[in-house]
This record gives sequence, C-alpha cells and structure tokens, in this order.
Amino acid sequence: MKNTIIAFFLSIFLLSCSGKLEKTLVSKPFTDQDDFNEFPKYKDKILSIEDVYDKNPDSSGGFSVKLKDTTLYIQESSKPVAHKFREARFVNSQKTAVLVQIEDGAGDLSPFYIITLKEGVPNAVALNIASNGKGDKDFAKGLQEITRTTLVVNNDFVVATVRGKVYQIKRKNPNELIQGKFILYSSDKTTLVFAVKDGLYQVNYMTGETLNLPVPASVLNSATMVNEIQQNYSWQKNSRGTSFLKENPDDDRIVDISEFKK
Repeated sequence: MKNTIIAFFLSIFLLSCSGKLEKTLVSKPFTDQDDFNEFPKYKDKILSIEDVYDKNPDSSGGFSVKLKDTTLYIQESSKPVAHKFREARFVNSQKTAVLVQIEDGAGDLSPFYIITLKEGVPNAVALNIASNGKGDKDFAKGLQEITRTTLVVNNDFVVATVRGKVYQIKRKNPNELIQGKFILYSSDKTTLVFAVKDGLYQVNYMTGETLNLPVPASVLNSATMVNEIQQNYSWQKNSRGTSFLKENPDDDRIVDISEFKK
C-alpha cells in the first residue's frame, strides 16, 4: 500500500515536471446569455494559442489552446476527445476566450467551440446546431471574415471579436443551415444577405428580423450578381429602423455604391 501511494505521488511529480498537464472540457450548448468577455483578475489567468507545427515540425499541424501549462481538450457527448484544432483565434482583447474548430476530417463542417474562462476556470461552449440540409457541404464555409472584427461561423453564428459577443443567426429553415452564399451586409453591419435559390434571404442578427426578397434567376446565376444587385436594389429602413434590401422603385435612380458593403 505504501509503495502504491509513493508511486502515485511520483507520477504526479514527474507529470508536472514534464509540463504535460491536460484538462478535458465537457462542452455545453450556446445560449443567448453567454458572455465571452471576462476580465482576468490575475495576469496569468488568460488563454494562449500554440501552433502545433512550430512545436513539432513532424506533425500535421493545427493548434492547441492552453491555460498556463495546461493543454485544454474538448469532449462533446460520446464523440472522440478533440486534442487539436484546425482553427484557433481570440475573440476578445483580454484573451480569455478562443474560438476553435476541431480537426475531425469533416473540413468546413467540423464543429466550432469557444473555450472561455469563467472566474478563471476554463469551459467549452458549442457553436453547433443540428442540420439536415442537402447542400450543407456546399454552403458551410467554416469561418468567414466579413470585417476585421466580425466573423460568420457556417451561416449559423456571428462572432464579434474584441468584445467577445456571439449572436445566433436566424435560419430560413430551422432544420438546416442557411442554404445560400453570404454576399452583402448593411452599413451598420447587422443585416446579412444570403443568395439562396429563389432570391435573397436577409436576416438581422441583432433583432432576429428576416426578409425574403425574390430575385430573378438570371441575376442569381450571373457572374456579376453582386454588381447587378447594387445597381437595382438599395437599403431601406423599416418602421423599427432595421435596414433591408429592396428593389429600387425607379429604374433611373442613381445608387451610391457606398450604400453597399461586400
């Protein structure tokens, strides 16, 4: 018994000396109340991102996330533990939240999570919603930067970096991610426009308002689609002050290109 206890403490000592400390985080679903902008009470209570290839050139690459000397892994239900990530970037300036995409061979469809600190303790929040869309593989683009501080995650979430805020994008069909290509956003950057098979699906991720705008197939299938939309449609505010694209009432109206943001 005495030898067993000695061996146990010796293994802990050797593990701590090697610096190979590990912690597996059991993820929870995202909610609108989640906040990813904690201010650390101590300087060392922040996260760090390491390039796996820099540490081991013989590896296949990827990233790891650490809290001091402890490497953080993610576990979701019965899925295999995620040990490294194909994407990793901070989502707040305090470095207490990191957006990651696991490496599971599914490409852009691989799940996203936010590793975040709460009172200095690491947690994992899943940014994944079940989808049975037939075109998911075509329309899931992983991480898209629409501005320097605004990211779209697979047509389902907007991540506002620097201030660490996440918004769920209202789907056109609740059972599938938006089956369309993101093309434009309003001047206040809160209304997103997706080109879908029958027109433009517009959704304001702050208010949850949506608008379906029919557009001719000839425009949607054109190589100059965005330019044609810029010339024939303009941003108009509704009674709540939310901007949506609508067809110009006058074909002779001159549209200021600055009204649109790619």
